[in-house]
Amino acid sequence: MPTCLATARQVGNREFVMRNLLFKNLTSNDRKRRVISSSEITDKEGVRSIIRRHFVCMVKEVDSGNIDKPAPYLYVLKEHNSKEHKEKFFCKIKGSVCAVNRGRLFLIVFMHSLRIDLLSAPQNVV
Repeated sequence: MPTCLATARQVGNREFVMRNLLFKNLTSNDRKRRVISSSEITDKEGVRSIIRRHFVCMVKEVDSGNIDKPAPYLYVLKEHNSKEHKEKFFCKIKGSVCAVNRGRLFLIVFMHSLRIDLLSAPQNVV
């Protein structure tokens, strides 16, 4: 079940920073797959920042002679749009790790992603 949290705090004497947080932690029945995600929305000084983090982890037992590790993967994207006052950043990392527990060999495959959106209200020109 997702957990939602909203907080507000005063910065200086005049401005309030509003922050909404959402957390999800899902685990499969056999405990071999886990998904953890969080989303954070913050309004501060006319800029709304939306930060999303996502983590997926899968564990499977493998034979010591038959390890087929996927190749690591990194993807980064950055966009800046001055006309619409938007900025976006996205990063995804995929990889794998081998681990031994009680004499058994496991392959742990994971994926992390981070997305940041910055939105600004257009400034009025006088």
